[in-house]
Amino acid sequence: MKKIEAIIKPFKLDEVREALSELGVSGLTVTEVKGFGRQKGHTELYRGAEYVVDFLPKIKVEVVVSANLLDTAVEAIIKAAHTGKIGDGKIFISTVEQVIRIRTGETDETAL
Repeated sequence: MKKIEAIIKPFKLDEVREALSELGVSGLTVTEVKGFGRQKGHTELYRGAEYVVDFLPKIKVEVVVSANLLDTAVEAIIKAAHTGKIGDGKIFISTVEQVIRIRTGETDETAL
């Protein structure tokens, strides 16, 4: 099993969720996060004063999939989250050793 963590632009969340749902991904976790990469933030003008916004709002989508679904899920996220502009985000993939569904006690693939 693999865990996919995707940092995306907030307005792309619905497209990413729909793309994963079409693949049969039944659950995901979404967190509002802030950060910066090559974008480095930006400056804004508020009531005549200029200030620097160092951390930009992003969305972190976490999903655990079986290893055979990994490549298609990653491609779906890339396609749905892509704008072609700086700040589209990143995808991190890691191995998950075990999953346990608390309610039923199911483990691994059946717990997904």
